[in-house]
Amino acid sequence: MTREGTGTPSGAPPGRGTGTGTTTVPATAAETSPDTPWPLRLLSEKLKAHIERAPAAWVEGQVIELTRRASMSYITLRDVDSEVSLSLSVYGSVMDRLASPPERGSRVVARLRPDFWVKTGRLSMQTTDIRPVGIGDLLARIERLRQALAAEGLFAAARKKPLPLLPHRIGLITGRDSDAMKDVMRNAALRWPAVEFEVREVAVQGVNSVAQVRAALGELDADERVDVIIIARGGGALEDLLPFSDEALVRAVALAVTPVVSAIGHEADRPLLDDVADVRASTPTDAAKRVVPDVAEELGRIGQARAALERAIRNLVHREAESLAVLRSRPSLAKPEGMIEVREADLERLRSRARRSTTTTVEREADAIGHLRDRVRSLSPQKTLDRGYAVVQQTDGHVVRSPTEVAPGETLRIRVAHGQFDAVTASVTDEGTGSVTTSITGHPAQQTTQGEQHGGE
Repeated sequence: MTREGTGTPSGAPPGRGTGTGTTTVPATAAETSPDTPWPLRLLSEKLKAHIERAPAAWVEGQVIELTRRASMSYITLRDVDSEVSLSLSVYGSVMDRLASPPERGSRVVARLRPDFWVKTGRLSMQTTDIRPVGIGDLLARIERLRQALAAEGLFAAARKKPLPLLPHRIGLITGRDSDAMKDVMRNAALRWPAVEFEVREVAVQGVNSVAQVRAALGELDADERVDVIIIARGGGALEDLLPFSDEALVRAVALAVTPVVSAIGHEADRPLLDDVADVRASTPTDAAKRVVPDVAEELGRIGQARAALERAIRNLVHREAESLAVLRSRPSLAKPEGMIEVREADLERLRSRARRSTTTTVEREADAIGHLRDRVRSLSPQKTLDRGYAVVQQTDGHVVRSPTEVAPGETLRIRVAHGQFDAVTASVTDEGTGSVTTSITGHPAQQTTQGEQHGGE
């Protein structure tokens, strides 16, 4: 960028430099200063060279403005999720290749290459190709995202939270003054007049929809008074319902602590929010029916429960009364003393049996004792003496059992039945030998033979 041999940039203003006739231009923008500035043309050329090195990129957006002229069309493209827009320049040949040119509100993908116009310093985005995004493409994207989120477990039934039986306060996220809001609030009030709402009115379509719905969801989820949150929107085209299939919104609902009910569109509509929500309602009206019970139905159930309870109590009382009547009619209760009388009779019978048994036993044993007494008496020495026998004892009390134990002339004591007397042995006869010993005193000795003795007996 310098003149050859001098180092002076072409078009450099005279009078600047070192005083030697040579002007040095800084090589980089960081080296510029008030004394050594760049010429504006140099900055423009450097910007153009830098921008032209940027590769072409495919982008997606929504057409919000479209102006077509003879050889050039100008499109304002806005991001589908945020307030970011960009102006495009499209050659007529590119537009002519399209079967149907894009319209305002349609989604497109375009291949852009930045272009810097040096003379005016204007940056433009040259569009080398542009294609409309059809319904099929959108559905395919949603389906791929649905499968990816399902694989993560965000749609699993195990993580879904049950709805409260009777919520004290309902959080409602819906469009501003929308029919969906009116349907939910009207039907909920008809079913349960005491219901309370915490409403957040947000954009339910367009680029601001996702951000506003997420912000409202965060507020209601942090409110301890809110027991359940309803996200409601009426029906619409697929493009209008796309914010409710946004991945960021779906993940925010999955992280919510409060149960979330999705009521988007009609029965046929199925955004990803329906899959991640704890309960899916086919319409906003259906959401109101699912969240609050019907007071008439509940009163009817209470009446039925009360009637069933009364019947059960009546049946129980009647059954117990019959049981008491049966018990009262039993002999043991009709005549309670009968049990004592029966036991008394049994006791008397047992007593009589015991008495008879004892008496019989005593009598039998008395007879046995009498018999034993008679036997003992018949064997006693006295009985023997009463029959005429006598007991012969020596003076020392020794009973004489053999004639060899006494000697002739020995005094013996004779005991008879009614007394005793003494005797002197005159002779002793030994039956074993037949010998006779005669006393030597008092009387003449008498000798008898054994045969005479036996004859005398």
